[in-house]
Amino acid sequence: MPANLLLLLAAAIWGFGFVAQTLGMEHLSPFAFNGIRFLMGTFSLVPLVWYLRRQNKLHVSAPKDLVRGSLLVGVLLFAGASFQQVGLQYTTAANAGFITGLYIVLVPVLGLALKHTTGLNTWLGCAIAAVGLYFLSVKDGMSIGYGDALQLVGALFWALHILAVDHFAKRISPVVLAMMQFFVCGVLSLMVSAVIEVTTLDGVMAAWGSLFYAGLISVGIAYTLQVLAQKNAHPAHAAIILSLETVFAAIGGIIFLDESLSVRALFGCGLMLLGMLISQVPLRYLVKSRHQKVS
Repeated sequence: MPANLLLLLAAAIWGFGFVAQTLGMEHLSPFAFNGIRFLMGTFSLVPLVWYLRRQNKLHVSAPKDLVRGSLLVGVLLFAGASFQQVGLQYTTAANAGFITGLYIVLVPVLGLALKHTTGLNTWLGCAIAAVGLYFLSVKDGMSIGYGDALQLVGALFWALHILAVDHFAKRISPVVLAMMQFFVCGVLSLMVSAVIEVTTLDGVMAAWGSLFYAGLISVGIAYTLQVLAQKNAHPAHAAIILSLETVFAAIGGIIFLDESLSVRALFGCGLMLLGMLISQVPLRYLVKSRHQKVS
């Protein structure tokens, strides 16, 4: 139970993070905001890495794995975060949260290329989520909003990012990998920002609240909660609880940004959440649970 509560808290922090990201862009451009917040997240993990190193709980199989893993995972994180942050300029926090959450069903599908097994529940979850996406984002004339389209591309990169993390986490301590990927993403974001954006100190100071939340709380604290909780939580349960991030994103958008969702959009969000949850629960468990209740 304590582990599940920690995961729920992490999901809430990440969900409300969409609000901070939206508000932050009232003062900063997307790449500048991402660059600063991910570097803040990098430094927020330094104490945890230092502590784990003192406890001899860090491992790296080879220096080249650290370099390769940090670069690949960091670049994928940069791509996903960039599409998400730029897309937030053209869509709501609620839409962004639910569409980004599609990475949960995209991961096992993309895993087929790596010869990962995929159960029937995943395909069923994908189908339901796709229908939900239609009701949430597809407009008259079968067109999808620009911001929602950017979020959808971002979800693809988030899924690739998770697969890359899964690969390198076996060779590098997850906390070290997280810190290094944040660093790579932050540096790349600031490099792009320096070329195409204009950032002022006044803008940074005006966005300090959003940066504090998105950098230190959303990245540093929530990630630490996830690491601590997943030591004692079932992976399937963890994935389901963390997927509630999308719900908190919608709640945050409604409360803090005065966003509203039409009945059609709410129906689509409900289907997407249902699809995400179904994709994480093997059907044999559902059948077994139903059989036990009948007995």
